[in-house]
Parts: sequence; structure tokens; C-alpha cells
Amino acid sequence: MSESKSRPPQDRPWESGWAPDTTRAPGTRRLWLAGTLALATITACVTAITVMDNESGERESRAAEPTTLSSSAPGGLISFATPSEDGTEKPGEDRTEPSPTPTTSASSASPSPKPEKKAPKPPKASPDPSKHPKPPSSHGISIRSVNFPDRYWRVRDGYVRLDQIGSGPEQREDATFQRVAGLADSSCYSFTTADGRYLRHRSFVLVANTNDGSSLFRKDATFCPHYWSASGTLTLESINYPGRFLRHRNFQLRLDPYENSHLYHADTSFQMVSGLD
Repeated sequence: MSESKSRPPQDRPWESGWAPDTTRAPGTRRLWLAGTLALATITACVTAITVMDNESGERESRAAEPTTLSSSAPGGLISFATPSEDGTEKPGEDRTEPSPTPTTSASSASPSPKPEKKAPKPPKASPDPSKHPKPPSSHGISIRSVNFPDRYWRVRDGYVRLDQIGSGPEQREDATFQRVAGLADSSCYSFTTADGRYLRHRSFVLVANTNDGSSLFRKDATFCPHYWSASGTLTLESINYPGRFLRHRNFQLRLDPYENSHLYHADTSFQMVSGLD
């Protein structure tokens, strides 16, 4: 378009018959439309935010509430029971053990029980050999075999044998002894006859001899007891030959070395009873 061409007059209509509106500033309609659109956008955003906040608050409040309250739950506990097949709920059915009732405060908790005193130890089944009650010896003692209970120690012809005792006074006197403190050890035993002789081993055979005052005699005449039961059963060990015990063999009393056999234990076991005289 030529620069020399003049603009059409503002007060005349254009060829299309439309004349510009000269009562307002140019571009005002676009500004109004833009402002209206911006206001609508802001309003929509505010509305959406408000709706979202309300929905979030409702979800949180619903999540905080239990779906099912069990009236049987102790102490206000919430029970989420599994529905049964017929559609009814059975409170506590899914638990194998009862739920403990919670403690409301620390002050209401019951104190821990005090530890009980230890029970006293039971007494020993058999007394200690050193504390075993000794049979009375004021009237003498007789020594009876355990595996031959009808036979007793008896001095005959200077030797000590295991004999059956009759009713005669001489036999009963020969089977009665006095038990005294051991000549070589007072915690052990020595045995005397009615005429004052001592029982001693000689060549490992038990005999009755008069005390000659020697150290060998004192040792040969001393025997240490080993009690095995509360009934008074005991074995007698030589003090100068440890490991050898008085034993009857062919009804003759002698010192034999220890053997781990039933027969040996039976032959070396004796009981002290009241004197036969």
C-alpha cells in the first residue's frame, strides 16, 4: 500500500457498512475476556483444592474408626473378628488364648512375688560310716554272717570260724566278744574274747591271741569298718593290709584281697548284734 494513500475517515463507515466504535479504547473486550477467563480458572482451582481437602479428611477419619467393635473384647481392646460361615461374627473365635486385660496404670500393677526359699535337702539314704550308730556293747556283741544268717563268729581251738550256735552256754560265750577302740587306730575296731584275748590275723587267718604289746600285734588286731546300709551291714578291712577284708571261706575267717564279685561281697558282709551269752 502506498504511503501516500490516505486513511479512511473515522466518522465514515467502511465499505462493509461497519463503522468502528469510537466510544471505548481499542482492545478492551480482549482484556475483559482474559480477566474473566483468569478469574474462572482461579475459582475452579480453589474449588478443586477445597473438595480434595474435604475428601482427604473424611478418609482419615474413617481409617481411624474401627470397622467392627467387639463387645467381648476386655479392657476396651478392638477386636477384628473373622466372619463365620453363616455370616455372624463370633467374638474371640479366632484367638487360641485369651487376650490379657491391659493395665490401666503402673500403680495398679501387682507386685512380683517374692522368691520362695529353697526346699531342704532330703537326708541321705544311708548314714555315713563314721557316724553310723554303734550297737550296744555293754553285754558284748556277736557277729553274724549275712549270707548264712544262722551262723556266727566263734572261737574254736584258737581259730575264728563261722559256726551254728547251740543252746549250750560255752558255745554262746565263745561267740560273744567285746568291741573296743582299735589298738592301732581308735577310729577302727578291735575285738576281745571273754578270757581277754584279741582277735588278730596271722598269715591272713583270724585267730585269738594274747596281746604281746608289739606294734605288729596292734596292727594285726585292728580292723576298720565300712557300713553299707542302715541295717548295720558292714565289712572289716585290715589296717596294715589295705584292700584285704575279713571273709569266711569254708566257714573259716581270713583276710582276702578285694574281688568285684557277688560271692565276695556276700562272704565279707556281717552284722553286729547283741551278744549271745
